[in-house]
This record gives sequence, structure tokens and C-alpha cells, in this order.
Amino acid sequence: MSKREGYISWDEFFMGAAMLCAERSKDPNTQVVACIVNNENRILSVGYNGFPAGCDDEVFPWDRSAEDAYDTKYLYVCHAELNAILNCRGRSLAGSRIYVALFPCNECAKAIIQSGITEVVYLSDKYADTPQTRASKRMFDAAGVKYTKLVPEKKEIVLDLREENI
Repeated sequence: MSKREGYISWDEFFMGAAMLCAERSKDPNTQVVACIVNNENRILSVGYNGFPAGCDDEVFPWDRSAEDAYDTKYLYVCHAELNAILNCRGRSLAGSRIYVALFPCNECAKAIIQSGITEVVYLSDKYADTPQTRASKRMFDAAGVKYTKLVPEKKEIVLDLREENI
């Protein structure tokens, strides 16, 4: 008997784990995710975009625009990359890689570099022309952080949680 065919690659597995984590995000517009993996292919942490612990998501704003920026989500939401880094609770991330749906903003790029992550694997770079993303790439290039666009062979991974199918 030979091994099963059609299994997913490590990159697809980790991006899939990240995308599953996105299902926890309560942001009505964008679900951004991050999964940090060490060089032994062990998941160290995951994170998604959301409010800091103790900030009630029923009270804080989810709006993208308002007359006063104080009433938008942008002043309060913690990005997925930062959440994943902080969820490691001080554990070393040196030499690890981070899987993200969207290319990191400049603020997350700073945290990625400072934490010792050496590779960013991303699905989308739809904001490539923005100053924030251009700054991220400039910092990554200067700090030697590799960034790689994942082009998965499997475009969809379906999870079936029905007990009878186990």
C-alpha cells in the first residue's frame, strides 16, 4: 500500500490554519489572520484582528468611517500579526515564519522584525501601492525578512465537522 495522494503542503496547511482562525474575527468587513510557525513546522501561535482583551466588541465601534475617527474601529482593533506575536507570551520567535492573508502593514512589519520572524508568507498584496505596504517592504528588505506570495495548488480546503465522517 502506498501513501495517500492529494494531501496538502505545509504552506497550505499553515495558511489553512490561519484562515480557519479568521472565523473567530468579529470584524464585519475584513477577517485578517496570522499563524506563526517555527523551523520544525510547529505552530507557535495564531491571531486574528479584533479588540484587545477586556474591550467589549458590543461596545467598541466596528465602523470604517465616521465624522470623528474616535468612532471607527481603526483606533482600537489589534491586527492579526500583532495578536499572534503577543499570544506567544514572550516565547522566542527567532527564525520563525508568519502566514498571513494580507501583506502586513508598516506597524505590523515593525513588530514582525523586532520579534525575530524571518519570513512572511502571504496570500494577497492588494494594498501593494499604499505607503504603508511600501514601507513594510522597505523595512523587510533592510532587515533581511523574506516575503513570499503563496500560490496554493489547492484553492479550497473544506472542513467537515460531522462525527459520522470521521
